[in-house]
Amino acid sequence: MTPEPLVEVHEDGPALATAVAGELLSRLADAQDAGGVPRIALTGGTIADQIHREIARLTPGSEVDWGRVVVWWGDERFVAPESPDRNSGQARAAFLDAVGATQVHEMPSTADASDVDAGAAAYADALRRHGSGEFDIVMLGIGPDGHIASLFPGFPQLDADAIAVGVTGSPKPPPERISLTLPALNRARSVWFLVSGSGKARAVAAALGGADVHEIPAAGVAGREETVWFLDREAASAL
Repeated sequence: MTPEPLVEVHEDGPALATAVAGELLSRLADAQDAGGVPRIALTGGTIADQIHREIARLTPGSEVDWGRVVVWWGDERFVAPESPDRNSGQARAAFLDAVGATQVHEMPSTADASDVDAGAAAYADALRRHGSGEFDIVMLGIGPDGHIASLFPGFPQLDADAIAVGVTGSPKPPPERISLTLPALNRARSVWFLVSGSGKARAVAAALGGADVHEIPAAGVAGREETVWFLDREAASAL
């Protein structure tokens, strides 16, 4: 049975970013001390970028060997590899390159695949070949409409029985994306929702209130061992 979600509220976005970065580094260090090679899935977005920069700042004081952390993605914008819209490019600039992460599995760009469906198939194949069957930690943002990764309310990809799917016609630009599916995201020991700002408050409350996944996709993901909602006060204001 999936444990009840935990809700952790911080004063503001910067405080939230520092707390999440510190907790992540602590978890990774513990896993490595136990002989493990932790596998995480990153997300994009404003608060994720703040968290990534805090990870870079705090890593020198930690015991984490980023060369022994396997990094995946929950979703990606299907654009040119050099596009500033790429989640992976933003994360590399914010922390991955600085901390020496070497086992980074980026989702395909337009230079790697002919279309979003081919890119999704390639990423699914990479997870089959190089994944461990589950993630240790999946990090997710949530949109004002309740979307997570690139799984949007009412979209058919919410019912996909696959590892990754192509998305076209995204209500947020750019329109073409690749996303892990709900079944893939749920193959995680821990799921962390990272949410900042009053514009997300109603979606947070709906997800925690058990909304229909087709209306609030965030309601459809939970960790096998824990689900934690890291919120700032504004994001928690409708609870």
